[in-house]
Amino acid sequence: MLPILFDMDGIVLEGARTHPQVYADAADAVLADLEADPTPSQRRDFRRHEHERIREHCADLEIDLARFWELKEMYASEGTHDRLRSGERETYDDTEAIHELGDRTTIGLVTNNRHETAEFVAKHFGFDFDVVRGRDPTFEGYERRKPDPYYIEAALAELGVSDGLYVGDSPKDVTAGAAAGLETAFVRRSHNRDLDRPAEATYDLESLRELLGVVESA
Repeated sequence: MLPILFDMDGIVLEGARTHPQVYADAADAVLADLEADPTPSQRRDFRRHEHERIREHCADLEIDLARFWELKEMYASEGTHDRLRSGERETYDDTEAIHELGDRTTIGLVTNNRHETAEFVAKHFGFDFDVVRGRDPTFEGYERRKPDPYYIEAALAELGVSDGLYVGDSPKDVTAGAAAGLETAFVRRSHNRDLDRPAEATYDLESLRELLGVVESA
């Protein structure tokens, strides 16, 4: 049957992205660890996860960019995991379909979010994915996010397959999936309800449960 790869934020986890406060807190923690003294404007950019400005500010403050980024990703993962453990963020009700699909075909999780967090989500919520792939905790890894198909292609290589379906909630998910040579499903959530159907989307779905029919007919 058709292998299916799922985006995480907005598909598995409620909400389109990591809460901005997570990155703000992570930046403050790293700057304290490194005993850095940024200007108020620089601190705002660090806290907002403005990655190109972070590159500039690290150079200006003589901070090692790789070390800063590694630490910030670590603290952001810890903050995210605490929120998930506390129940501040849950999975969508229709993710029960992922469990059922896992009994029928190969399934995977491929996200722009951090790889450490992707692995945590899979384990914490009991998803038996055949492959899990998130972004590497490096500056270069951050720049390989979708719409670049890099992480989707990495997951396909790990599975040893070249076809399948990528399921996401944003136009960049559809672009990345199509660039990797996959069919794509655009799933409607409250945050994307009014968006036009992306031109490259193979399917426009109201729920993950509709994927059960897609797999059966493939």
